[in-house]
Amino acid sequence: MNGNYRIETKCIQSGWNPKCGEPRVLPIYQSTTFKYEDSDQMGKLFDLEAEGYFYTRLQNPTNDAVAAKITDLEGGAAGMLTSSGQAANYYAVFNICEAGDHIVCSNSIYGGTFNLFGTTLKKQGIECTFVNPDSPYEELAEAFRPNTKAVFAETISNPAIVILDIEKFAKLAHDHGVPLIVDNTFATPINCRPIEWGADIVTHSTTKYMDGHAMAVGGAIVDSGRFDWMAHAEKFPGLTTPDESYHGIVYAEKFGKGAYITKATAQLMRDLGSIPSPMNAFLLNVGLETLHLRTQRHCENAQKVAEFLSGHERVAWVNYAGLADNPYHALAEKYMPGGTCGVMAFGIKGGRDAAVRFMDHLKLAAIVTHVADARTCILHPASHTHRQMTEEQLAEAGISPDLIRFSVGIENAEDIIEDLRQALLA
Repeated sequence: MNGNYRIETKCIQSGWNPKCGEPRVLPIYQSTTFKYEDSDQMGKLFDLEAEGYFYTRLQNPTNDAVAAKITDLEGGAAGMLTSSGQAANYYAVFNICEAGDHIVCSNSIYGGTFNLFGTTLKKQGIECTFVNPDSPYEELAEAFRPNTKAVFAETISNPAIVILDIEKFAKLAHDHGVPLIVDNTFATPINCRPIEWGADIVTHSTTKYMDGHAMAVGGAIVDSGRFDWMAHAEKFPGLTTPDESYHGIVYAEKFGKGAYITKATAQLMRDLGSIPSPMNAFLLNVGLETLHLRTQRHCENAQKVAEFLSGHERVAWVNYAGLADNPYHALAEKYMPGGTCGVMAFGIKGGRDAAVRFMDHLKLAAIVTHVADARTCILHPASHTHRQMTEEQLAEAGISPDLIRFSVGIENAEDIIEDLRQALLA
């Protein structure tokens, strides 16, 4: 895609570039296999000596076109789709870590990712130290060990709505010779492109704003191509030493800026198989075509809702970076001057019980596990997504018992506010 095109154009035009007589709309290559004329052609594909398709678990033309679009939107060098955001975050870390390694991670991340890193990775021999992202650089640096291999954080944390100081975390990671991995799900590349601020790898739960219609679960990984793996060869042997399962290929030498994604595809997707169906990738692409329009409306509506809630006598507090008195307002202005997202957190006077009663009186907003799509929805993290966490872990993650996660949709803002008003009064 022409790098001079603006991001709104890329949402529509990137990824699929039909040739003369080909379909204008991205086709769904709903096939598990791809035919070749002779054995040697297929053999070269298995040796990573030629480009092409042979089995959809590894690569598929529909999936690759959508991955290319997301890569272009993020300003990366290479990208891939996964079956979910959880799979994307797991692959992003596991691609450069193995048993005996360690990562540093923000403690305000989504509860499922917190459990993935703190419990499941631990069972695989990878330790994780969780840190407060608002801590000063010097304090954060104390979390690093000789075997630390990556730093992970979310641009806008789910559900605490903490805005990440990306430059601080990028410096932190690079000073210790490791890449910064940033989950950019809530901001999307429309509002923030972490690679421009120093991030090395970006992940997404495409299930959220990118899809936008709650139709297809999916994930994505984008590599900036900027991290010098060979400069830190001793830390990342998987990329800088021969891979005996592929005839001794050294990914960092053979594939350059595509090394990280090639390894994730050739090794992890080959062995673990967390690939989206081509139909889901097609649906994701439909959502991406209007991402720039929907994101603007989400932010406009959320600002109005946040201002209403912050002035209501029955609301104890509101956390939305668009409010001038929000502690993250300055960071939001720096990294996301066009708006943050449509998700906010707030608390009702009366605590946890009041929060639950309030939610039960809503009519337009639906209580669902999902977040960040066209429809307004609501969740109580302590009772739902984060209920596996202890009270201490909830406190560390910035999730109070009364915290309500509110995802503002693209309906008429006044209708959303009226629904909130009647539920607060009830």
